[in-house]
Amino acid sequence: MKVRWIGVEPVRLGPPHTTCGLVFSLLLGAWSAQALEMSVGKIPFLQAVNGSTVTLPCTYASCIGIENLYFNWQFNDNGTMQKVCESVIPSEGVVPDVTIFRERVEFVGKNHHNNVSILLLNITFEDGGQYTCFGRNPKEHHKNHSAIFNLIVVDELREVDNTLTIIIASAVGGAIALLMGFMLLKNFTLFVLTKLEEKNKECLVTSSGIDNTENGLSGSKADSKPTPKKK
Repeated sequence: MKVRWIGVEPVRLGPPHTTCGLVFSLLLGAWSAQALEMSVGKIPFLQAVNGSTVTLPCTYASCIGIENLYFNWQFNDNGTMQKVCESVIPSEGVVPDVTIFRERVEFVGKNHHNNVSILLLNITFEDGGQYTCFGRNPKEHHKNHSAIFNLIVVDELREVDNTLTIIIASAVGGAIALLMGFMLLKNFTLFVLTKLEEKNKECLVTSSGIDNTENGLSGSKADSKPTPKKK
């Protein structure tokens, strides 16, 4: 009796450069997930009236935390970046000591919930433009990131003309109401026709029963006639 040995082929990892590429991609993805991110919110612009007070929002986020996070606000003055304020946050939850370089600027973030927003008081047309919120985290090997917020200063806020929107909404609502009315009328008509058809069937069945009864009675009377006597 012959015994056969079945060998298991070892797993092939492929060429060395392919394996290295895969490892590099995984490390890059993990590094990106931990990178510092500055955010000015979902709407990165604001239209405000001249003379009003506005907030320029900015928050930071880091998966591995912060350590001596440096941040600043900069204003783009016709291509020249002017520093508005700056500070260093030693750790999360610590209120930073902010240095302010422009008038009518107030730091309101206080580092609550990673907030580093600023307030512009009594804005003028010269305050309108592009503001950049920048951050750098030494804990992430000095990884940095920035977000841009646009401030638009106007004389007065224009009222949005909603006439066209109202007309379209009314037309769509009327069409939907008409369609619903048509469907209700159709269902009601089908219901009435069904009831009439059922009533007609009942009448036919009743009439047929009466005819059969009358025919039966007539036959019985004919059969019950006396037989004539033979003389």
